[in-house]
Amino acid sequence: MSAHDPRVDAYIAKAAPFARPLLEHLRAVVHAACPSVQEDIKWSMPSFQYGGRILCQMAAFKQHASFGFWQHAAVTEGKARDGMGSLGRLATIKDVPSKRELTALLRKAMALIDEGATSTAMRAKPAPRAALEVPADLRDALAGNPGAKAAFDSFSASARRDYIEWITGAKREDTRARRLAQAVEWLAEGKMRNWKYAKPK
Repeated sequence: MSAHDPRVDAYIAKAAPFARPLLEHLRAVVHAACPSVQEDIKWSMPSFQYGGRILCQMAAFKQHASFGFWQHAAVTEGKARDGMGSLGRLATIKDVPSKRELTALLRKAMALIDEGATSTAMRAKPAPRAALEVPADLRDALAGNPGAKAAFDSFSASARRDYIEWITGAKREDTRARRLAQAVEWLAEGKMRNWKYAKPK
């Protein structure tokens, strides 16, 4: 087992009485699952590093403690209990998963580091944006100008969205009409909505 960092010892000693056994237990499980783990203090809380990267962290507060994996989403598949960290709000040892379960999660986190996964795995991928429906007035205007329609149809979804949102974002009818006419003119020239700001190729 790797040596304990005295700063982590001090952190635990200063924690509320209810939190000390929790932190000691979590610390022991981490060391047992990952004998080569290195302790550190990052962002004022105990941090456990493996392979030069953060494996997990723990913290104590006034009424609860928390424990989190650096690559939370990848380790827990996005699941977490109510509260902070990957394990949720911890008030007693009973709130902590069994040693076997926590060890399995720690080994999964270690494997991710071994495989070179990055902390971006923690972030859930945003859902793709739904395609905007072409408003009737724009559809009719494009139907009357084949060149503009061809350009619009050839654009990417985001480029088409730029035009649609610009037109539908008008608060007044006359403003919308002007934008619609301008859009058809630019499209007929094969221009994107923000062509003025595009970098020359």
